[in-house]
Amino acid sequence: MQIYWTKINKIIEETSEVKTYLLDCPEGFTWEEGSHTHFALEGFNAGETPNRSLIRHMSISTLPYENSIGITTRIREQCSEFKAILRCLEVGDEVAIFKTHSNVPLKRENKNVYLLSSGVGLATFRPLVLDYFERPDNVNQIHSLNIDSSKEFLFTTIFEPAPDKKFTSQYVDNRKDYYEEVKNLATDKDGLFYIVGSDEFLVQNIEVLCEQGIKKEQIMLDKHEHKLPEFLSI
Repeated sequence: MQIYWTKINKIIEETSEVKTYLLDCPEGFTWEEGSHTHFALEGFNAGETPNRSLIRHMSISTLPYENSIGITTRIREQCSEFKAILRCLEVGDEVAIFKTHSNVPLKRENKNVYLLSSGVGLATFRPLVLDYFERPDNVNQIHSLNIDSSKEFLFTTIFEPAPDKKFTSQYVDNRKDYYEEVKNLATDKDGLFYIVGSDEFLVQNIEVLCEQGIKKEQIMLDKHEHKLPEFLSI
């Protein structure tokens, strides 16, 4: 396993609780849209076994052409040891990335694509939308639906309706309205539904979609292949 040590080159305050850490691209490091990586802080491998409290599984919120690896995360006032250390890091500090993989690349099957997310889960979808804008081949259209009760919505310059690009975007601030919208989207019995959020959020979305007649083959989750049956057997 190759561990890439790299430096933070910029920190963006997306909202009052959400930050994006932009990292230098190490030589030989590549990724595609929908990728996640193991993001680790200094000292995680100092002992005989890795200190798992200093490692997190994070989505990459940028594409390679942006020349930085973006890690977008919510850091609340009351947070874990990992987030507390991360909050204090500055430009120039070193972090590690390893085991990078994409579970949710953009499928190009001449279908409508629906991106369902909760809060900062939108960071996983940012590269998919940018990739679609760059190359819309074999994708009919994309619709993003995000639930965020903070009303501090992320990436609003990207996730804004663009009819000329066949892209629509919607934010809601409560679960009732959100799941009503999911049911409306599920009237498209041929669409592809991508879901990113907590495990509970995934389960609830899958239940609603399946009740509406959407097949599990049409549901894409940001989970390793061996984990998918735990969710898609619902």
